[in-house]
Amino acid sequence: MNRKLTYTKALIISTIFLSLIFTGCVEKNKKVKETEETLMTEIQFDQPSILPDWIDGDYHDYYETTQMVNNFNDNFPHLIDVFSIGESVLGRDIWCIRITNENKNQEKLSCLIDGCIHGHEWEAGEACLYLAEYLLINFDSNLTIKNILNSSEVYIIPLVNPDGRQNDEMWLGNDNSVDLNRNFDIFFGRLRGHNLRLGKLFGRIKIPFIRFPPNKPYNWWRNCGRYAFSEPESQALRDLMKSLNHHDFSFYVNCHTATHEVITPWIVFKPPFEMKQKEKEVFKYVLDWVEENTEYGAYQDGPGDVGGVAMDWCFQEFRIPSFVFEILSLDYECFITGEVRHDHLVHWMTTTLPFFMYLLVNIDNLYNWKTPDIQPPLPDGVPQNPLQ
Repeated sequence: MNRKLTYTKALIISTIFLSLIFTGCVEKNKKVKETEETLMTEIQFDQPSILPDWIDGDYHDYYETTQMVNNFNDNFPHLIDVFSIGESVLGRDIWCIRITNENKNQEKLSCLIDGCIHGHEWEAGEACLYLAEYLLINFDSNLTIKNILNSSEVYIIPLVNPDGRQNDEMWLGNDNSVDLNRNFDIFFGRLRGHNLRLGKLFGRIKIPFIRFPPNKPYNWWRNCGRYAFSEPESQALRDLMKSLNHHDFSFYVNCHTATHEVITPWIVFKPPFEMKQKEKEVFKYVLDWVEENTEYGAYQDGPGDVGGVAMDWCFQEFRIPSFVFEILSLDYECFITGEVRHDHLVHWMTTTLPFFMYLLVNIDNLYNWKTPDIQPPLPDGVPQNPLQ
Protein backbone atom coordinates (compact mmCIF):
# COMPACT_ATOMS: atom_id res chain seq x y z
CA MET A 1 0.00 0.00 0.00
CA ASN A 2 2.78 2.39 0.90
CA ARG A 3 4.69 1.40 -2.26
CA LYS A 4 1.63 2.21 -4.43
CA LEU A 5 1.24 5.51 -2.67
CA THR A 6 4.87 6.32 -3.28
CA TYR A 7 4.53 5.51 -6.98
CA THR A 8 1.39 7.62 -7.18
CA LYS A 9 3.11 10.60 -5.55
CA ALA A 10 6.08 10.22 -7.86
CA LEU A 11 3.81 10.13 -10.89
CA ILE A 12 1.93 13.22 -9.75
CA ILE A 13 5.14 15.16 -9.05
CA SER A 14 6.65 14.13 -12.40
CA THR A 15 3.51 15.20 -14.23
CA ILE A 16 3.51 18.57 -12.51
CA PHE A 17 7.23 19.07 -13.20
CA LEU A 18 6.90 18.22 -16.88
CA SER A 19 3.87 20.46 -17.15
CA LEU A 20 5.82 23.35 -15.67
CA ILE A 21 8.72 22.78 -18.05
CA PHE A 22 6.42 22.49 -21.04
CA THR A 23 4.42 25.53 -19.99
CA GLY A 24 7.65 27.49 -19.50
CA CYS A 25 8.81 26.49 -22.97
CA VAL A 26 5.50 27.52 -24.47
CA GLU A 27 5.61 30.80 -22.57
CA LYS A 28 9.22 31.36 -23.63
CA ASN A 29 8.40 30.56 -27.24
CA LYS A 30 5.40 32.88 -27.01
CA LYS A 31 7.58 35.72 -25.73
CA VAL A 32 10.20 35.08 -28.42
CA LYS A 33 7.48 35.15 -31.05
CA GLU A 34 6.03 38.36 -29.59
CA THR A 35 9.49 39.94 -29.58
CA GLU A 36 10.07 38.87 -33.18
CA GLU A 37 6.70 40.32 -34.16
CA THR A 38 7.52 43.55 -32.31
CA LEU A 39 10.88 43.85 -34.04
CA MET A 40 9.26 43.15 -37.39
CA THR A 41 6.64 45.82 -36.66
CA GLU A 42 9.34 48.34 -35.81
CA ILE A 43 11.34 47.48 -38.91
CA GLN A 44 8.26 47.80 -41.08
CA PHE A 45 7.24 50.97 -39.30
CA ASP A 46 10.55 52.74 -39.92
CA GLN A 47 10.01 53.08 -43.64
CA PRO A 48 12.55 55.09 -45.64
CA SER A 49 11.56 58.73 -45.58
CA ILE A 50 10.32 60.43 -48.73
CA LEU A 51 11.14 63.87 -50.06
CA PRO A 52 8.64 66.70 -50.55
CA ASP A 53 7.31 66.82 -54.10
CA TRP A 54 8.84 70.13 -55.10
CA ILE A 55 9.81 71.29 -58.57
CA ASP A 56 12.54 73.68 -59.67
CA GLY A 57 11.44 77.27 -59.89
CA ASP A 58 8.62 76.89 -57.36
CA TYR A 59 9.72 79.63 -54.95
CA HIS A 60 7.46 81.07 -52.26
CA ASP A 61 7.15 84.79 -51.61
CA TYR A 62 5.46 86.13 -48.48
CA TYR A 63 1.91 85.43 -49.62
CA GLU A 64 2.71 81.97 -50.96
CA THR A 65 4.58 81.18 -47.74
CA THR A 66 1.55 82.28 -45.75
CA GLN A 67 -0.69 79.99 -47.81
CA MET A 68 1.73 77.09 -47.47
CA VAL A 69 2.04 77.24 -43.68
CA ASN A 70 -1.74 77.55 -43.35
CA ASN A 71 -2.12 74.46 -45.54
CA PHE A 72 0.28 72.64 -43.21
CA ASN A 73 -1.92 73.69 -40.31
CA ASP A 74 -5.06 72.35 -42.03
CA ASN A 75 -3.52 69.05 -43.13
CA PHE A 76 -1.54 68.18 -40.00
CA PRO A 77 -3.48 69.68 -37.07
CA HIS A 78 -2.03 67.23 -34.53
CA LEU A 79 1.56 68.07 -35.51
CA ILE A 80 1.70 71.77 -36.20
CA ASP A 81 0.79 75.11 -34.71
CA VAL A 82 1.16 78.24 -36.86
CA PHE A 83 1.34 81.62 -35.13
CA SER A 84 2.75 85.10 -35.64
CA ILE A 85 5.64 86.22 -33.42
CA GLY A 86 5.16 89.85 -34.45
CA GLU A 87 4.83 92.15 -37.43
CA SER A 88 7.30 93.67 -39.86
CA VAL A 89 7.74 97.40 -40.49
CA LEU A 90 4.95 97.21 -43.08
CA GLY A 91 2.68 95.16 -40.83
CA ARG A 92 3.25 91.70 -42.34
CA ASP A 93 3.05 88.79 -39.93
CA ILE A 94 6.28 86.98 -39.11
CA TRP A 95 5.03 83.40 -39.20
CA CYS A 96 6.43 80.75 -36.89
CA ILE A 97 5.72 77.03 -37.23
CA ARG A 98 5.89 74.82 -34.15
CA ILE A 99 6.14 71.15 -35.16
CA THR A 100 5.70 68.45 -32.54
CA ASN A 101 3.42 65.53 -31.72
CA GLU A 102 0.78 67.42 -29.77
CA ASN A 103 -0.61 64.14 -28.40
CA LYS A 104 2.58 63.69 -26.37
CA ASN A 105 2.49 66.02 -23.38
CA GLN A 106 5.84 65.16 -21.80
CA GLU A 107 8.60 67.72 -21.30
CA LYS A 108 10.37 68.33 -24.60
CA LEU A 109 13.51 69.98 -25.85
CA SER A 110 13.09 72.85 -28.32
CA CYS A 111 15.13 74.25 -31.19
CA LEU A 112 14.81 77.14 -33.62
CA ILE A 113 15.63 77.29 -37.33
CA ASP A 114 14.96 80.49 -39.27
CA GLY A 115 15.59 81.94 -42.71
CA CYS A 116 15.49 84.97 -44.97
CA ILE A 117 16.66 87.49 -42.40
CA HIS A 118 18.11 89.05 -45.56
CA GLY A 119 15.41 89.74 -48.14
CA HIS A 120 17.10 88.47 -51.29
CA GLU A 121 18.32 85.20 -49.74
CA TRP A 122 15.32 83.20 -50.92
CA GLU A 123 16.78 79.73 -50.47
CA ALA A 124 17.28 80.35 -46.76
CA GLY A 125 13.51 80.66 -46.34
CA GLU A 126 12.75 77.84 -48.77
CA ALA A 127 14.96 75.48 -46.76
CA CYS A 128 12.80 76.15 -43.70
CA LEU A 129 9.61 75.31 -45.58
CA TYR A 130 11.19 72.22 -47.10
CA LEU A 131 12.29 70.90 -43.71
CA ALA A 132 8.83 71.54 -42.25
CA GLU A 133 7.13 69.60 -45.04
CA TYR A 134 9.70 66.79 -44.82
CA LEU A 135 9.02 66.28 -41.11
CA LEU A 136 5.25 66.45 -41.51
CA ILE A 137 4.82 64.04 -44.42
CA ASN A 138 7.10 61.41 -42.85
CA PHE A 139 5.82 61.43 -39.27
CA ASP A 140 3.37 58.54 -39.64
CA SER A 141 5.73 56.17 -41.43
CA ASN A 142 9.28 56.94 -40.31
CA LEU A 143 10.29 56.02 -36.77
CA THR A 144 13.23 58.42 -36.63
CA ILE A 145 11.06 61.43 -37.42
CA LYS A 146 8.31 60.17 -35.12
CA ASN A 147 10.82 59.97 -32.27
CA ILE A 148 12.06 63.49 -33.01
CA LEU A 149 8.57 64.97 -32.90
CA ASN A 150 7.53 62.89 -29.89
CA SER A 151 10.38 64.27 -27.79
CA SER A 152 11.07 67.75 -29.16
CA GLU A 153 9.47 70.93 -30.46
CA VAL A 154 10.89 72.22 -33.73
CA TYR A 155 10.28 75.94 -34.21
CA ILE A 156 10.72 77.19 -37.79
CA ILE A 157 10.49 80.78 -39.07
CA PRO A 158 10.67 80.81 -42.88
CA LEU A 159 10.72 84.60 -43.29
CA VAL A 160 12.27 86.68 -40.50
CA ASN A 161 12.22 89.60 -42.92
CA PRO A 162 8.91 89.35 -44.83
CA ASP A 163 9.07 92.88 -46.26
CA GLY A 164 12.58 92.32 -47.57
CA ARG A 165 11.57 88.99 -49.09
CA GLN A 166 8.47 90.39 -50.76
CA ASN A 167 10.40 93.36 -52.14
CA ASP A 168 13.36 91.09 -53.02
CA GLU A 169 15.51 93.57 -51.14
CA MET A 170 18.86 93.43 -52.89
CA TRP A 171 20.75 95.17 -50.10
CA LEU A 172 19.63 92.84 -47.34
CA GLY A 173 17.61 95.17 -45.16
CA ASN A 174 14.02 95.48 -43.98
CA ASP A 175 11.73 98.31 -45.11
CA ASN A 176 13.81 100.75 -43.03
CA SER A 177 16.91 99.56 -44.94
CA VAL A 178 18.29 98.15 -41.69
CA ASP A 179 20.29 94.94 -41.89
CA LEU A 180 18.45 92.84 -39.30
CA ASN A 181 21.47 90.58 -38.90
CA ARG A 182 23.46 93.54 -37.58
CA ASN A 183 20.71 94.73 -35.22
CA PHE A 184 21.38 92.36 -32.30
CA ASP A 185 22.94 93.48 -29.05
CA ILE A 186 26.45 92.08 -29.34
CA PHE A 187 29.16 94.58 -30.25
CA PHE A 188 26.40 96.55 -31.87
CA GLY A 189 27.09 99.51 -34.16
CA ARG A 190 30.89 99.38 -34.11
CA LEU A 191 32.69 100.88 -37.10
CA ARG A 192 35.25 98.12 -36.81
CA GLY A 193 32.36 95.72 -37.30
CA HIS A 194 31.47 97.52 -40.57
CA ASN A 195 28.26 98.91 -39.08
CA LEU A 196 26.74 102.38 -39.16
CA ARG A 197 24.03 103.55 -36.74
CA LEU A 198 21.84 105.15 -39.37
CA GLY A 199 18.33 103.75 -39.15
CA LYS A 200 15.81 105.57 -41.33
CA LEU A 201 17.09 109.15 -41.43
CA PHE A 202 14.50 111.81 -40.64
CA GLY A 203 11.89 109.07 -40.89
CA ARG A 204 12.24 109.09 -44.67
CA ILE A 205 15.74 108.59 -46.02
CA LYS A 206 16.84 104.98 -46.46
CA ILE A 207 20.56 104.25 -46.67
CA PRO A 208 21.13 100.49 -46.68
CA PHE A 209 24.93 100.73 -46.76
CA ILE A 210 27.93 102.86 -47.62
CA ARG A 211 30.73 101.34 -49.67
CA PHE A 212 34.24 102.77 -49.80
CA PRO A 213 36.09 102.32 -52.00
CA PRO A 214 33.18 101.40 -54.28
CA ASN A 215 34.90 98.71 -56.35
CA LYS A 216 35.78 96.36 -53.50
CA PRO A 217 33.07 93.86 -52.46
CA TYR A 218 33.77 93.67 -48.73
CA ASN A 219 34.59 97.31 -48.00
CA TRP A 220 31.07 98.34 -47.11
CA TRP A 221 29.43 99.48 -43.92
CA ARG A 222 25.87 98.33 -43.32
CA ASN A 223 22.98 100.20 -41.74
CA CYS A 224 22.57 98.38 -38.40
CA GLY A 225 19.79 100.63 -37.05
CA ARG A 226 19.93 103.45 -34.53
CA TYR A 227 20.19 101.10 -31.56
CA ALA A 228 20.19 97.38 -30.84
CA PHE A 229 16.79 95.76 -31.45
CA SER A 230 15.46 98.95 -32.98
CA GLU A 231 13.52 96.96 -35.59
CA PRO A 232 10.26 95.08 -35.00
CA GLU A 233 11.56 91.98 -36.77
CA SER A 234 14.66 91.59 -34.58
CA GLN A 235 12.57 92.35 -31.48
CA ALA A 236 10.16 89.55 -32.40
CA LEU A 237 12.98 87.05 -32.95
CA ARG A 238 14.63 88.06 -29.66
CA ASP A 239 11.40 87.65 -27.71
CA LEU A 240 10.70 84.22 -29.20
CA MET A 241 14.18 83.04 -28.24
CA LYS A 242 13.66 84.26 -24.69
CA SER A 243 10.41 82.32 -24.47
CA LEU A 244 12.13 79.18 -25.80
CA ASN A 245 14.77 79.53 -23.12
CA HIS A 246 12.07 78.45 -20.65
CA HIS A 247 11.41 75.32 -22.75
CA ASP A 248 14.82 73.62 -22.82
CA PHE A 249 16.23 75.57 -25.79
CA SER A 250 18.73 73.22 -27.42
CA PHE A 251 20.17 74.80 -30.60
CA TYR A 252 19.68 77.62 -33.11
CA VAL A 253 20.29 77.78 -36.87
CA ASN A 254 20.20 81.08 -38.78
CA CYS A 255 19.96 80.29 -42.53
CA HIS A 256 21.52 82.47 -45.23
CA THR A 257 23.03 82.35 -48.73
CA ALA A 258 25.44 82.01 -50.46
CA THR A 259 28.95 81.22 -49.14
CA HIS A 260 28.34 77.45 -49.00
CA GLU A 261 29.36 76.74 -45.42
CA VAL A 262 28.30 76.19 -41.83
CA ILE A 263 29.66 78.78 -39.39
CA THR A 264 29.90 78.72 -35.60
CA PRO A 265 30.63 81.50 -33.06
CA TRP A 266 32.53 83.72 -32.80
CA ILE A 267 32.40 85.95 -35.87
CA VAL A 268 32.25 89.11 -33.76
CA PHE A 269 35.61 90.85 -33.76
CA LYS A 270 35.96 90.60 -29.98
CA PRO A 271 34.34 87.61 -28.20
CA PRO A 272 32.56 88.71 -25.02
CA PHE A 273 33.74 85.59 -23.19
CA GLU A 274 35.95 82.56 -23.67
CA MET A 275 34.28 79.34 -24.77
CA LYS A 276 34.48 76.37 -22.47
CA GLN A 277 36.54 73.45 -23.68
CA LYS A 278 33.49 71.22 -24.15
CA GLU A 279 31.82 73.95 -26.25
CA LYS A 280 34.86 74.16 -28.49
CA GLU A 281 34.91 70.38 -28.84
CA VAL A 282 31.23 70.17 -29.76
CA PHE A 283 31.54 72.95 -32.35
CA LYS A 284 34.60 71.29 -33.85
CA TYR A 285 32.83 67.92 -33.97
CA VAL A 286 29.86 69.46 -35.80
CA LEU A 287 32.08 71.23 -38.31
CA ASP A 288 34.10 68.08 -38.96
CA TRP A 289 30.85 66.16 -39.46
CA VAL A 290 29.63 68.76 -41.96
CA GLU A 291 32.81 68.50 -44.03
CA GLU A 292 32.74 64.69 -44.00
CA ASN A 293 29.02 64.17 -44.67
CA THR A 294 27.78 67.10 -46.74
CA GLU A 295 28.97 69.17 -49.66
CA TYR A 296 29.28 72.23 -47.43
CA GLY A 297 32.41 73.68 -45.92
CA ALA A 298 32.90 74.61 -42.28
CA TYR A 299 34.22 77.78 -40.71
CA GLN A 300 35.51 78.58 -37.23
CA ASP A 301 38.66 80.61 -37.66
CA GLY A 302 38.14 82.90 -34.72
CA PRO A 303 36.95 86.51 -34.46
CA GLY A 304 36.07 88.36 -37.63
CA ASP A 305 35.10 91.95 -38.30
CA VAL A 306 31.36 91.72 -37.71
CA GLY A 307 29.05 92.85 -34.94
CA GLY A 308 25.35 92.63 -34.11
CA VAL A 309 24.66 89.18 -35.64
CA ALA A 310 21.87 86.88 -34.46
CA MET A 311 23.98 83.73 -34.11
CA ASP A 312 26.59 85.28 -31.83
CA TRP A 313 23.94 87.05 -29.76
CA CYS A 314 22.02 83.80 -29.26
CA PHE A 315 25.16 81.97 -28.14
CA GLN A 316 26.08 84.81 -25.80
CA GLU A 317 22.58 85.11 -24.34
CA PHE A 318 21.55 81.46 -23.94
CA ARG A 319 24.87 79.56 -24.18
CA ILE A 320 23.49 77.00 -26.64
CA PRO A 321 25.00 75.63 -29.87
CA SER A 322 24.30 78.26 -32.53
CA PHE A 323 25.04 78.17 -36.24
CA VAL A 324 24.87 80.12 -39.48
CA PHE A 325 24.00 77.89 -42.44
CA GLU A 326 25.01 79.44 -45.77
CA ILE A 327 23.15 77.67 -48.60
CA LEU A 328 24.03 77.96 -52.33
CA SER A 329 27.60 78.55 -53.49
CA LEU A 330 29.73 81.62 -54.03
CA ASP A 331 29.12 81.76 -57.78
CA TYR A 332 25.41 82.41 -57.07
CA GLU A 333 25.86 85.89 -55.62
CA CYS A 334 27.66 88.97 -56.88
CA PHE A 335 29.05 90.88 -53.92
CA ILE A 336 29.50 93.99 -56.03
CA THR A 337 25.91 94.33 -57.28
CA GLY A 338 24.22 92.26 -54.59
CA GLU A 339 22.33 90.21 -57.20
CA VAL A 340 21.58 86.54 -56.50
CA ARG A 341 20.85 83.82 -59.05
CA HIS A 342 17.98 81.47 -58.19
CA ASP A 343 17.91 78.05 -59.84
CA HIS A 344 18.21 74.31 -59.07
CA LEU A 345 15.86 74.76 -56.13
CA VAL A 346 15.27 71.05 -55.48
CA HIS A 347 18.98 70.29 -55.45
CA TRP A 348 19.72 72.99 -52.92
CA MET A 349 16.84 71.93 -50.72
CA THR A 350 18.03 68.32 -50.56
CA THR A 351 21.54 69.49 -49.64
CA THR A 352 20.16 71.07 -46.48
CA LEU A 353 18.52 67.92 -45.09
CA PRO A 354 21.68 66.13 -43.85
CA PHE A 355 22.68 69.05 -41.63
CA PHE A 356 19.17 69.70 -40.31
CA MET A 357 18.53 66.02 -39.57
CA TYR A 358 21.94 65.62 -37.97
CA LEU A 359 21.15 68.39 -35.50
CA LEU A 360 17.65 67.05 -34.81
CA VAL A 361 18.70 63.47 -34.02
CA ASN A 362 21.38 64.93 -31.72
CA ILE A 363 19.11 67.46 -30.02
CA ASP A 364 19.62 65.90 -26.59
CA ASN A 365 23.40 65.76 -26.97
CA LEU A 366 23.53 69.36 -28.13
CA TYR A 367 21.39 70.50 -25.22
CA ASN A 368 23.84 68.89 -22.80
CA TRP A 369 26.96 69.89 -24.77
CA LYS A 370 27.80 66.24 -25.34
CA THR A 371 29.40 64.84 -28.45
CA PRO A 372 26.73 64.86 -31.20
CA ASP A 373 27.75 61.49 -32.61
CA ILE A 374 24.38 60.09 -33.76
CA GLN A 375 24.24 59.59 -37.52
CA PRO A 376 20.89 60.56 -39.10
CA PRO A 377 19.19 58.13 -41.49
CA LEU A 378 18.47 59.93 -44.76
CA PRO A 379 16.30 59.23 -47.82
CA ASP A 380 17.75 57.52 -50.86
CA GLY A 381 19.71 59.91 -53.03
CA VAL A 382 20.52 62.30 -50.17
CA PRO A 383 23.01 63.85 -50.15
CA GLN A 384 23.12 64.40 -53.89
CA ASN A 385 26.29 64.91 -55.87
CA PRO A 386 27.37 68.56 -56.02
CA LEU A 387 26.32 70.57 -59.05
CA GLN A 388 28.89 70.63 -61.83
